[in-house]
Amino acid sequence: MVGYAYDYATDHYTGWHQHPRAQLLHATSGTMRMATATALFIVPPGTGLWVPAHTEHVTRMPSGLAMRGLFLREDAARAGPDTVTVVAISPLLRALILAACEQPVMWDEDGPVRHVVALALHEIGHAATRPISVPACNDPRLRRVTEVLLADPADSRGLDAFAEMAGASARTLARLFRRETGMSFQAWRRQLRLTEGLAALSEGETPARVAAAVGYSSGPAFGAAFRSVFGITPGRSRPENTRAGTSD
Repeated sequence: MVGYAYDYATDHYTGWHQHPRAQLLHATSGTMRMATATALFIVPPGTGLWVPAHTEHVTRMPSGLAMRGLFLREDAARAGPDTVTVVAISPLLRALILAACEQPVMWDEDGPVRHVVALALHEIGHAATRPISVPACNDPRLRRVTEVLLADPADSRGLDAFAEMAGASARTLARLFRRETGMSFQAWRRQLRLTEGLAALSEGETPARVAAAVGYSSGPAFGAAFRSVFGITPGRSRPENTRAGTSD
């Protein structure tokens, strides 16, 4: 295991690539967006992204990013999930990641750093997962629809309104959504809105502003949907409340 620390500029874009080692990516500030062939992952502060070795992906940092992550050898990577997964970063795991980033690439495997590694692998193996992803669409007709919604999650148009632009009937689009994502169009859009909402809350936006920005007609409606997916109120996911452990 080796640590990786780098501060990325605003709008940094990596292009499609892969790594021979598994990664645990964690931002101490900024929100990371990473896409694979099957999903879009949004990774706000307080969470991390587990990426198995040889996974093709592309990463964007819209507002810049302070990256502090880990690269793991094949044997160590068995501690993590088998697929790309957003995980909660506990205060202990965060401290261990930062400690690993202070070590040289070649460290003494019989020295004290081995204890940091062992504890980090234990924390990775027990990290809670977070449903902060949206299934990707490969059909070009669906991509025309999803690209519009990714740019503006508050867009309230239904599939009938998108049909001409997409080049397919609303019925065909609905069928394609279920086939490619395993979700209805309405469920996919709801997941997108809540995922984008969590990212905005994690960067300090108020629940009322976030609710409007992602297309909810009222704060209570957003709060109820958010709580049903993430198990906490929107106010508790804001940075000051996450650190303090307080409620709304």
